[in-house]
This record gives sequence, C-alpha cells and structure tokens, in this order.
Amino acid sequence: MPYKETEQSLWFVDAVLPHEAGLRRWIKSRFSAIRDVDDLIQETFSRILKAHESGPIPNPQAFLFVVSRNLAINKLRRMNLEYSPEGERLDPLVLADEMAGPFESTALQEEIDQLVSAIQSLPDRCRQVMTLRKIYGLSQKEVAAKLGISEHTVEAQIGIGMRKCTAFFHQRGYKTRNT
Repeated sequence: MPYKETEQSLWFVDAVLPHEAGLRRWIKSRFSAIRDVDDLIQETFSRILKAHESGPIPNPQAFLFVVSRNLAINKLRRMNLEYSPEGERLDPLVLADEMAGPFESTALQEEIDQLVSAIQSLPDRCRQVMTLRKIYGLSQKEVAAKLGISEHTVEAQIGIGMRKCTAFFHQRGYKTRNT
C-alpha cells in the first residue's frame, strides 16, 4: 500500500523536524551524561506526536524542548545521576539554532514564558491533567490512575485545558496553528 501523507505527518515535518538539530545540540550540551541522544530524541518525537493527536500544540518548539528536558531528567534519575538545574529556566540562547540572532532568541524565550504562563493559569486539577498528559505523555488511563479520577474526567479536563490555553494565547495576540 503506498504511503499516504496525513495531516499529522505534514504538521510534524513542518513544525517539529526543523528543530531537531537545535534540540540535538541542546541535549548534548545540557545533558552530557546521556550517551544515546538518538533514543531520547525518538522518545521526544513519540511523545509530541501523541500529544498532538489530542489537540493542537500552540508552540511546538517550546513543547519539544520541555518534553525533551523532562525525559532527560527522568533518564538521569534512572541512571542514578544528579541533575543540577542552572536557574531551572530553559535558556533561549542554547535552544535557538546557531544562526538565530538575539531577536529570535528573545522571541523564543517569550514563547516559552507564555506557554508556562498558560499552563500555570489553569485550575489545579486541569493543570495536573494537562501536565501529565501533554508534557509527560502519559496515556489517559495512566493519568486517571495516577490522579484517582475517571478517564472521562481526564478527557474533559484536557478539552477544558486546551480551550483555556488557546484562549490565553488569543487574548495575548498569539496565533495558534488551527486559527
């Protein structure tokens, strides 16, 4: 059967793959103890595709780096290594491609800050569900079990969270992919 391009594969090629080189450099510089960078990137891509299946991702680049960071930290913990967050904020100068100038780096940091603000603005339960589902890539069933709620509640909270995050970005003049 011939390969049929889907909307998701086109989105991935357009919105995610252009950031692979920058992500690879960032992982190598920030998490030098992790030797299998390809494996970490593959897992990051898998998580971002799962997250995109349940709704649009307003800032794929920022989301990509956050997911990768969380996976790297978890991998270091499993390796019994310490992670020392330097300021605990993602550094836009490290994240940006080598060709990016100060303007692009500042814009990226602003987008990351807006993504964090959008998630932090959610009600507690909704924020927990969104973080576990969209950032950590847990399944709906896993989120429900971890929080002691029904899968239907997880689904409802994801819908609420996505609408509120989209509204958050619209109120600030940011355009999301599906607008």
